[in-house]
Amino acid sequence: MDQPNYFSGQFLLATPGMADPRFSRSIIAICSHDEHGALGINIGATSPDIRLHGILDQFDIEPEAIEDRAVFAGGPVEMQRGFILHSLDFNLSDTLQVGDRWGLSSSLDILRAIAKDRGPKKWIAALGYSGWGEGQLEFELTQNGWFISPGEPEWLFETSAKDKWEMAWHSQGIDPNMLSGQFGSA
Repeated sequence: MDQPNYFSGQFLLATPGMADPRFSRSIIAICSHDEHGALGINIGATSPDIRLHGILDQFDIEPEAIEDRAVFAGGPVEMQRGFILHSLDFNLSDTLQVGDRWGLSSSLDILRAIAKDRGPKKWIAALGYSGWGEGQLEFELTQNGWFISPGEPEWLFETSAKDKWEMAWHSQGIDPNMLSGQFGSA
């Protein structure tokens, strides 16, 4: 029997106790979570090396009506693979609808629509994804590496990357500067 998508549509906030430095100050938008594992997109940092117009150029897509903008470092897995997290006013055959919160698409069709300003009203582009195998995320939660937050879909679209992690903690009533990297267990 399949487990429900328990954490889909929620956010994972890396705690100061996160052992993996690749996830320092990360905020992950969880798009899928079931008995086989989980997949999310890191929205906590943008790529220093590539912007949207650079990606469009690689696919010979003319950025007709869209300004250049930052691309998020969604990984660390498959950093050459692109994703669009977007509002639910736009759907394609490959769109994964994450509850009633957002969509996840990865086709060239969505890039073409965005370039012509015919895509979703709200969206961000990301390279790579964050993934966990069966039971891995649940284990990491018991090790105090992550904090789960229901958050708001607007976190994806309207907050600069450098501010998202702190903003997410503050929305939970927690000052992240007061968190310790040392955790105990009862």
